[in-house]
Amino acid sequence: MSKNIILTNQEIEHKIKRIAYQIYETFVDEEEVVIAGIASSGSVFAQKIANVLSDISTLKISLCEVRVDKQNPQLPIQTSLSAEEYSNKGLVLVDDVLNSGTTLIYAVRHFLDVPLKKFKTAVLVDRNHKKYPVKADFKGISLSTSLLEHVQVVFDENGDNYAFLS
Repeated sequence: MSKNIILTNQEIEHKIKRIAYQIYETFVDEEEVVIAGIASSGSVFAQKIANVLSDISTLKISLCEVRVDKQNPQLPIQTSLSAEEYSNKGLVLVDDVLNSGTTLIYAVRHFLDVPLKKFKTAVLVDRNHKKYPVKADFKGISLSTSLLEHVQVVFDENGDNYAFLS
């Protein structure tokens, strides 16, 4: 199985910065925005976006980790923040790869039970193989791949980040 690099570390950093600016433009009239990352790579991606957002804006940023059972997404979803902590705020749901849309749609459904001011989604890689009518409001790259190909994003603790197709 070969690795075809589709995003280098530098390209990922550029995408993170661009998405952070897009989020800031969308939420510029808000005081606070919650960046909710789907565990585990989505949470790392969310943290990176939050870091850039705090550098470029005056928004108060809260991070939330969203845990979805990817084998059984209909099981209850856990979040590191309580519903009261993100109620009536702007929220961006973040994941690394939007593949079939299953994980994202179940996570979106979870947040629909709480009143939010604005609700957006962000992904690094949008695969265009959706099973559900879900879209990413902010995306790093759109990729048309075959169903047999797999996209993986690696966030290395040494800062060597990349995405590859296998």
